[in-house]
Amino acid sequence: MTGFIKSAIVCIAFAAVSAAASAQTYLKLNCLYAVVGVINPSLETTLSPHSTMSLDITYSPWRSVNGAHLNFGLFTGEYRYYFKQSGNGWYVSGNIGMTGFDISKPIFLRRKTVLAFRDGYSKGFGLMLGVGFGYQHVFRERWVVDAFIAVDWFCSWYNGYSSNGEINMEPHGHENYKYPDPFNGSGEILPAKLGVSIGYRIISPDRKKRKK
Repeated sequence: MTGFIKSAIVCIAFAAVSAAASAQTYLKLNCLYAVVGVINPSLETTLSPHSTMSLDITYSPWRSVNGAHLNFGLFTGEYRYYFKQSGNGWYVSGNIGMTGFDISKPIFLRRKTVLAFRDGYSKGFGLMLGVGFGYQHVFRERWVVDAFIAVDWFCSWYNGYSSNGEINMEPHGHENYKYPDPFNGSGEILPAKLGVSIGYRIISPDRKKRKK
């Protein structure tokens, strides 16, 4: 997990330097995630009058919350198309990313509970591909507020463990394998991005041109 986060930070740092040299760029933080201790910074840079590219990392440091494992990291690249103008107004998006995780599998809308977790946990990695939409509002010239949601198809590979840490050697439910293999995989559609971010414009090429 540490290696994954380091790689993601290096990628974002490189993209930040590249973007800063030529395009309007916002640095943002997801306030909704921050409230529950999940770190989700992002960098959005302009590509054209109606489109931008956004890179972000999401990291949850929580190894156990009421017995559920919630330690994961995501690195995501997202293309946004704004109907009004880049960086302002309604937009649709497409994203692609990768993830590493040590989590208890969530169960959404179960009985009267919006979110619950299955017993045990999984450790592994995965790829994700999805779509979303949102609204971004510019205020006080250099600040933005960005509300968004995205749903992704996750393709994951992992090992399963019981709540006491014992690895599941027969994840597919078969018995008496000659060579048991704990490695498992799955594909499913899940909410991938949800939040309200506050951002600040760190690069403004128009101002640079006026100064010259």
